[in-house]
Amino acid sequence: MIIPLPQQRRPFLFRDDEPVVRGRALLPEAREPGANIPRLGDTRTWDFNGVLKRPANVNASEWKVHFSHGLEDPYWNLLAREFMMIVMNRRHPVVLKSGVVLEGSGIPTTLNHIASRLRAVARWGRENGRSAHPDTWTAADLRQHITALAGDGLAPETVRGHVGTLKNLAIAEPALSLPWPTGDPWPGQSARDVARSRPGKAVATPAVPPKTWFPLIRAAWAYIHDFAPDILRADSRIRQLRSDASLSVVGIDARLEQWFDEPENKIPVHVASAGEPDTQVNWNLLTLLLGYDSINSSAFTASARDPLKTRRRELILSTAAEGRTTTHALTGELAQVARPDGTAGPWHPGIDLRAMTDLKTALRNAAFTLVVGLSMMRDSEIHEILRDPVVEHYNTPAIASTKIKGTINRPGKHWWIAGPLVEALAVAEAVSVHSERVFAPVHTSKQDGTIDGTLMLASFVRFVNANRTWTGLDEIPTTYIRPHMFRRTMAMLTDQFPNSEIATGIQLKHLATRALANATTRGYAASDKEWAKYLEDALDNVKFRKIKDLYERHTAGEEIGFGPGAERVKDAFDQINVTVKARNGDARTADSLLRTTRIHIRFGMLNNCTADHTNPVGAVCLENAIIPEGHVGPLDERCRPDRCANSMIGPEHLPIYDSHQRKQLELINTPSMPRCRRDLAERELDITRNVLKMVGESQ
Repeated sequence: MIIPLPQQRRPFLFRDDEPVVRGRALLPEAREPGANIPRLGDTRTWDFNGVLKRPANVNASEWKVHFSHGLEDPYWNLLAREFMMIVMNRRHPVVLKSGVVLEGSGIPTTLNHIASRLRAVARWGRENGRSAHPDTWTAADLRQHITALAGDGLAPETVRGHVGTLKNLAIAEPALSLPWPTGDPWPGQSARDVARSRPGKAVATPAVPPKTWFPLIRAAWAYIHDFAPDILRADSRIRQLRSDASLSVVGIDARLEQWFDEPENKIPVHVASAGEPDTQVNWNLLTLLLGYDSINSSAFTASARDPLKTRRRELILSTAAEGRTTTHALTGELAQVARPDGTAGPWHPGIDLRAMTDLKTALRNAAFTLVVGLSMMRDSEIHEILRDPVVEHYNTPAIASTKIKGTINRPGKHWWIAGPLVEALAVAEAVSVHSERVFAPVHTSKQDGTIDGTLMLASFVRFVNANRTWTGLDEIPTTYIRPHMFRRTMAMLTDQFPNSEIATGIQLKHLATRALANATTRGYAASDKEWAKYLEDALDNVKFRKIKDLYERHTAGEEIGFGPGAERVKDAFDQINVTVKARNGDARTADSLLRTTRIHIRFGMLNNCTADHTNPVGAVCLENAIIPEGHVGPLDERCRPDRCANSMIGPEHLPIYDSHQRKQLELINTPSMPRCRRDLAERELDITRNVLKMVGESQ
């Protein structure tokens, strides 16, 4: 209940029984009569669990707002609740009627940030001799508070959040029943300006270092592709054994004798004691293998009162001493790997009941690593992935998930993926125990179902490094890595490799053309110092392999291309061939000459460009073009394969042009085709025919 305070200067905007959540999609249980929905009069806690859909990567504790630890005072408590009520209901008629217009929309995590910032300003007032309540404060006091925060070393973005809350309080002041300093403390200045948080072209998010990225991704793929079949087979066996297990041990001696009669049955032992004289039998697993619940493992405990138990135990131990043991009772032979010491063997010493939880957790973490590393999805979007997530989107496999950042209506989105991610998601779904989500705990002890992406990455790195002796995987440096760093890394990689900039634009939802690039996209895709040398070397190696392949095909008499650009490349190859023969050289000599000869080829989907990047003479793409600052070489998006003297049409391009020609003819001959569309098809047909004509003339 809202109790009037002496400082109250106007009536309450809302009733004390007014629901905090209005005009939003409630969960089904919140729509039932008597549902516990937070109300303005609740002075201790607003719990939105079971009321509003909670993002999968947000803990249940973060979906509650506590008015404690600095907000117990009735004045601050009411002020916080009234302000948060306005934040959550910015389009409520009474809010709009009061003239208060706040941008954006409130969510429970935002309310928690507001509560934290109000605690900070209340604490500052107490520690700096201000009155207990802000009814006598001024805008100058609020400015001093922000100055103190900045002086304490808070990051500019954090200070910006505090400034934004105080500016919004100034906007909401006409609707508050309690006094608050009147007027914007920083008129004419944005929160970013006040906090000196300057956005730049450079994105603060670092890329994952290549020394970490490569062994991490390779290890994740090894667990998903090579090790997962063994783990899932063991998990299936355990579930089947437990399903068939009997609670009664009646007949266990006859069953044990029958079990020993089958030569393939071996006594399961713990990995740590395998091969030692005092081998430790895995009694729980043995009990399951015999067909009994593992709680009955006491049936093998030596007992003076029960000689049958003692005899069973002695029989098992004597048989184990003879060497009839195994650490692979659940799986049989495991996948073989090459180890760091040069030996080869199974990737795991032995999967048992105790190891299964750790291994299933590692599989989930490996799948998360691959998805976050290769899909460009945000951490929140990955956690929202539900079962059966792989769909066909424009004839390409894609992940269907939900976009959380910047929205409250949770729109569905698609992210195109490659085959390895399809496999990774299938594995993650197999080990998840959550009824809906793919990435969830692999056991049931955490009913909330929330897991932390950062902790999953760190856990996987530790697990891989701790088991390298058996798995043979490379060590992963324990550098600073966070989920959002992988999105930045993939954006940079797609931008740096040829013809991949369209992927940046699609996946980041920005226009990523070089001339009109969004600053955020270009910042995301900017090269990283640690990656620069690697990318340069990788691109050079890929390019050389392609040029070498062209040279070998040319010397073998095969056709490698058509057009003026192709003729220059052929002339260069002929000169190299003459030099090799004159020196009585071999393939190594040809490789050396290929590396030192200035052969300029940019391999593309529709043609290859042979223009010199530093001096692109004759490049039609540069005619009457506005060249972006810092750009070197041709402009890919203005390429004209049919007109340019640098164009090289390869045999691999011909099917594309042939198909395009037939398609344009089909459009032109369609009677219902609009005139403007027919004109466009005719222009496309002319370009295609010119290319094919150039090929014909070369032949």
